[in-house]
Amino acid sequence: MSFVTTATHDRRPLFETSRVAELFIDTLLHYRRLGHYKLHAYVVMPDHVHLLITPQSITLEQAVDLIKSGFSYRLDSAAPVWQPRFIGYSIANARDLETVRTYLHQLPVRAKLIASAELYPHSSAYRHSALPEPPSRSH
Repeated sequence: MSFVTTATHDRRPLFETSRVAELFIDTLLHYRRLGHYKLHAYVVMPDHVHLLITPQSITLEQAVDLIKSGFSYRLDSAAPVWQPRFIGYSIANARDLETVRTYLHQLPVRAKLIASAELYPHSSAYRHSALPEPPSRSH
């Protein structure tokens, strides 16, 4: 389980546009549905994103690259979209997961983008869901 932060190229506020933020969230949920990672929480800020993910049969680097490249492809922008690197921290246990999830959900409030985490539309706190995992596929 990892806490990941990645920023847009030159910290461009790409996600200030709701359509673009929603496209990123759709991309994020698409790869989760395919089983590439478990998604525990997320928040899309104007110029960066924070994720709590656990890769499944791929590395953290592969999971982040999949998300970033998949979103870039869907956005179809001529300009660079992402900074090349990301920051990732391991989360040791369930208690730490809840601490980091709470911190992550409060970031839009701390940035004065919204009064309450549940009101920020580009966050798993807004979705009023614990992001249940998709049903397992039988082969």
